[in-house]
Amino acid sequence: MKTLLRVTCLCLGFAGMAHAEGDALIVDTSESSMFGRLTGSSDLSAATADLRRQNVDVVSLVDAGASDLRDGLRQFLDGLDAETERAVVILSGRFAHSATDTYFLSADAAEETDLGSVLDTAIPLSQMLAVLSAYPGQALLVLGEGETELSDARFLRAGVADDLDLPQGVSLLRGLPEDVARLVRRDLAVPERTLLAAARSRGLSVDGYAPEDWVFLPAPPAEGDIVAAPDPVPQPDLADQQLWDEVTARDELEGYRNYLSAFPEGQHANAARQRIRAIQDDPLRDARRAEERLELSRDARREIQRDLSLLDYNTRGIDGIFGPGTRGAVKAWQDENDFAATGFLDTEMIARLDGQAERRAAEIEEEAQRRQAETERLDRAYWEETGAQGDLPGLRAYLERYPDGVFAELAQSRVDAIESERRDAAAARDRQAWNAAREVGSVQAYRSYLADFPDGAFAGEAQERIAEQQQGVEQREATAQAAAQEAALGLNAISRRLAENRLEALGLKPGAVDGQFDDRTRRAIRRYQDARQLQVTGYLDQATVVRLLADSLLR
Repeated sequence: MKTLLRVTCLCLGFAGMAHAEGDALIVDTSESSMFGRLTGSSDLSAATADLRRQNVDVVSLVDAGASDLRDGLRQFLDGLDAETERAVVILSGRFAHSATDTYFLSADAAEETDLGSVLDTAIPLSQMLAVLSAYPGQALLVLGEGETELSDARFLRAGVADDLDLPQGVSLLRGLPEDVARLVRRDLAVPERTLLAAARSRGLSVDGYAPEDWVFLPAPPAEGDIVAAPDPVPQPDLADQQLWDEVTARDELEGYRNYLSAFPEGQHANAARQRIRAIQDDPLRDARRAEERLELSRDARREIQRDLSLLDYNTRGIDGIFGPGTRGAVKAWQDENDFAATGFLDTEMIARLDGQAERRAAEIEEEAQRRQAETERLDRAYWEETGAQGDLPGLRAYLERYPDGVFAELAQSRVDAIESERRDAAAARDRQAWNAAREVGSVQAYRSYLADFPDGAFAGEAQERIAEQQQGVEQREATAQAAAQEAALGLNAISRRLAENRLEALGLKPGAVDGQFDDRTRRAIRRYQDARQLQVTGYLDQATVVRLLADSLLR
């Protein structure tokens, strides 16, 4: 692809008369510029003439590839100087964003673009915002967001990020390329136009620095404020350029012919001839321009997409953007309705489409009501055979077939009531059985309870009682054996006091050192045994005595 229009507003014949009112970068790679690429006669590029008449330096690019995009950006930056008071950047086309930045894609950026290659084919918006931040209160970024398709792009998503980090004093406008083009053509170059209010009225979103009285171009100085310069002598190149600006703004076949009549060898003669051929070779031009004149809002476009979808034409989304999916759906509808399959709509087509959609919606609703009536009839008949009897199997059978049926709430409430009654009855039997087991208090009684009520309310307690009783028997047997072992040692009172002294010295708190082993002494012995990995019984045995008294007790 090649950019065929790149102009700056250093107008011949006017250079040096006054400093520029501002600098602008306009880049249009949107679908709406497709048929104006040969001369840059898209809506956005045509706005350059109006801005130039207001003494704004403009760099304008149409259908710019990556190389042209970089050159245009460099040219725009070179034009910013100490006298620059305000700056505007207008980007219309495809966007993609990562986790940290948003990128404006060049016209030749492939659908397979990923984060690794996007810097070669796109402009990061962070760079544009860094430039605009130098003009707080007089900086404007306008984004015309066309449909973007990315094929499995790693770390990239289509569109502009929702949370752009705007520097202080920078105004942001966002919308469809068509809405942006209308704003730029009709409002941007008008002195004292409250631009943000105009943007809202045209369906654009406004963010960042947004005072209600914000204007891009101030009022021109009143007569008498400055000394008027003498009218310049008309220059052939200037007249050529002025006529060309007017012709491209209108973008009509007759206008290009008039330009060639006036300047058959003019500086834009070749472009005019190319444009004439392009218009003559463009079978969709009239259809496209007819749709553009309708100035369809985004909501109106969504309504058209809904109508097409209702008629079973796949628009690939209802987002207010007429991309390839919607154009294909329009063509299919036109072909079915004996219209020329251009993919563009006019007033008659929209009216017919809307009428068909309304009729189809009514048919769908009527069909739905018939199906609902038949479903309800079968529902009621099945209820009479099942749930109306009031038993649990019947109620569950109804709910299984008609979980959202006419009687679903009633059936569920009756099921809940029956199950609640059963739970209450089961709970009463459970408690009665537990009370009986507890009165007996034996292991066998608790096991009988668990056999009848394995998930009963008292199952856990029954298991604990069984464990306690079993442990008690074993513990009593072990204690008796330990006591017998201690008695077999034949310890006299002196030996016992020596043992208590040793335990006291170790800080194990055996109580009074009197040769009498009480509960405190037994606890101290257990502590001693546990710390030394001996059998913990609380009674002295051969191993404990050996460790405790180093054989002195066995004499």
